[in-house]
Amino acid sequence: MHDSLQVLLSQEQIAKKVEQLGRELSHEYQGKEPLMVCILKGAVVFFADLIRCITIPVKIDFMAVSSYGKATKTSGVVQILKDLDSSIEGRHLVIVEDIIDTGLTLNYLLENLKSRRPASLKICVLLDKIECRQVEVIPDYQGFVIPDEFVVGYGLDCADKYRNLRDVCILSRP
Repeated sequence: MHDSLQVLLSQEQIAKKVEQLGRELSHEYQGKEPLMVCILKGAVVFFADLIRCITIPVKIDFMAVSSYGKATKTSGVVQILKDLDSSIEGRHLVIVEDIIDTGLTLNYLLENLKSRRPASLKICVLLDKIECRQVEVIPDYQGFVIPDEFVVGYGLDCADKYRNLRDVCILSRP
């Protein structure tokens, strides 16, 4: 039996939203040169498209965190697998994440980063599963609110499969 994929967001819908977010970030950070932080691996496709839609100078860095392992539900235990390469003290930080569901991973990450004293810290997320929230995390820049479905594509995976899909799809397993 094969996994079933149903398109939730088309590549065209995603591209329009990413362009809009890029315009908002360009306007908000005019004259500030923000540090855009990609949360690996899931956000890498969104991140690459987003920074190309930003019209002001930005710097980039990467973090890798894990709370899922190979599961489809978060474990709530967060590990930093790769930390930032440089100090963020006094910098304007924008965390770029693929999806927020329970908020546990992002909440942990925000607390960790706030302790490093950035000038500002904001969140840009492509997908938001508001109904799954266990802790209050509100993105400053939000792409799409989606239902509580397991989604893959556009960087999101299931056991390292489907990241290369151009659309965001609902994954159904037999």
